Amino acid sequence: MSKKEKFYVVWEGHRPGVYTKWEDCKAAVNGFAGAKYKSFDSFDVAKKAYKEDYEDYKGKSSPKKALTAEQLSKIGEPNLYSIAVDAASSGNPGKMEYRGVDTQTYKQLFHQGPFPEGTNNIGEFLALVHGLAYLKKINSDRILYSDSRIAIGWVKQKTCKTNLVRTSKNTEMFVLVDRAIHWLKNNTYTTKIVKWETKAWGEIPADFGRK
Repeated sequence: MSKKEKFYVVWEGHRPGVYTKWEDCKAAVNGFAGAKYKSFDSFDVAKKAYKEDYEDYKGKSSPKKALTAEQLSKIGEPNLYSIAVDAASSGNPGKMEYRGVDTQTYKQLFHQGPFPEGTNNIGEFLALVHGLAYLKKINSDRILYSDSRIAIGWVKQKTCKTNLVRTSKNTEMFVLVDRAIHWLKNNTYTTKIVKWETKAWGEIPADFGRK
């Protein structure tokens, strides 16, 4: 009988991401204090888990159960007077792009990439900062949705905590990263950044549909 395929998520390690081989996952966490990682039976579930909190999956044999009617009621409906951002990468690292759309109409408001080498987290971070700058430029009071807790945390800390090594292949992308960090440190904004509740509302409108 063939061995069942596994997919590995590394939330915190030398190189966070989704891996298809245990050897690669092991290299990403070996010797890293406080590494957070877990295996999954499905790539789609692993990819979704990577965008969420490790604590939601820690010690559980399967992802969280569907939300109850009461939980859905507490969350409510998304605020359509907003823009939503998302990123997509083919591999981690791999070809990466990001965009922002009008949450209600799905009209694309901005798009960058694809970049030859990047990560999903970097893309999510750049998308958020681009969204903040965009809303400030047009003097809009709309809120900003992202489905990445990691990127939201980076923006709040005004930094990009990626472990991706800078090379000639990703120079263009890192120019944007440096510019985004500079913007965060030298600008104020009133835009409210809100976590998109995927389990309640489905995929974020800016999703690239590559599940």
